Amino acid sequence: MSGLGQRDVITVKGYAYFLFFSRVLLKTMIVIAHNIRSLHNVGSIFRSCDAFGVKKLYLTGFTGIPPRKEIAKVSLGSEHRVSWEALLEIKPLLQILKQQGFCLVALDNTQGSIPIHMVKKEKPLVLILGNEVEGIEKEVLVECNQQIEIPMPGGKQSLNVSVATGIALFALTQEGR
Repeated sequence: MSGLGQRDVITVKGYAYFLFFSRVLLKTMIVIAHNIRSLHNVGSIFRSCDAFGVKKLYLTGFTGIPPRKEIAKVSLGSEHRVSWEALLEIKPLLQILKQQGFCLVALDNTQGSIPIHMVKKEKPLVLILGNEVEGIEKEVLVECNQQIEIPMPGGKQSLNVSVATGIALFALTQEGR
């Protein structure tokens, strides 16, 4: 399968199947959870990363790390299946990931953010999540290649960070979205 492109088709028993870009994307997608206050949110982020096959989860800033009972209660063992690393500083990590050819994507409702379905998936993605109250720091946002948001037609223009993570990972791993 290494020679197949994003929109290649294979035929099995007379049925044509599209080989989705998301299969390649999942093998390389990285998530950074930066300054997440709630250990329950951290556990839920682990669980979503496990469900969507994220390659690596970085816990940066003051984000809590395993082993913690609050994380384990929500993650249901995902903290043992997802490759993760804790780092105090995020900026050196962002610089390294950029040098390795990753596209840094901030999930935050900012003035310049675009709807998630418009994200450019030309490179492997790093999804950056921010603090539950203040979002992603401006110093981090300026390092990002894209800023994306989840369109919300309802009145409240806010989602819990762990809920937003699940929605974003689903949206980013769908072909043609």
